[in-house]
Amino acid sequence: MGRGPSIEGRKNAEDSRRAKAFTKLIREITIAARGGADIAHNARLRIAVDKALSANMTKDTIERAVKRGSGADGGGEMFELRYEGYGPCGVAIIIDCMSDNQTRTVAEVRHALHKHGGNLGTSGSVAFQFSKVGELTFETRSSLEEERLFELALEAGADDVQSADGLSVVVCTAELFEPIKLALRAAHVEPIESGVVMRPANRIEIAGDAAETLMDLIDRLEDLDDVQDVYHNGQVVE
Repeated sequence: MGRGPSIEGRKNAEDSRRAKAFTKLIREITIAARGGADIAHNARLRIAVDKALSANMTKDTIERAVKRGSGADGGGEMFELRYEGYGPCGVAIIIDCMSDNQTRTVAEVRHALHKHGGNLGTSGSVAFQFSKVGELTFETRSSLEEERLFELALEAGADDVQSADGLSVVVCTAELFEPIKLALRAAHVEPIESGVVMRPANRIEIAGDAAETLMDLIDRLEDLDDVQDVYHNGQVVE
């Protein structure tokens, strides 16, 4: 009879995922801190720090990342990089990276795309199909909770609230993301996930082997150390 992964093996895998997530959050804080170390006057840094605190990162770790980014501490220069390309069935993909070695990063991204039947495009080749928006996801366990969230979000300035399967997503402009999050928090409504993302205008339905290949590609890209976020316009259907 086969045996599943050991408790130690599962713990090591979870520790590895946590370490990768923390590395990405630290890079995000470091880049954001270039605009100033005072979160009262740096909205991007406030969002990055809030995300790190939600992931249970210690304040000491956050402070070190802020110091590095603001120049108060040493460290190599980091670059923000965006790559655009295509996956199976012409699915448009945006890959946002932070790296101290652009040559390494583009090589790894290109290899992942080619290995899964995709290819790297030129700057602007797919970005026009996406819009930068704020998204806040909430658990809504009843129609009453959905209605209350809808009213609160629209009153705070949100563009839309989409609900399905016990989850509701508040969509807003990137500029209003933080004020809306603060307004909902003041009403004791806390998102389970939130951030400023690239949202596709339309989605391409994809199924079968192509859908599996796309999911493998997204997993591979997200697993790369230099990759921060991956966005695509694919919609997996049964």
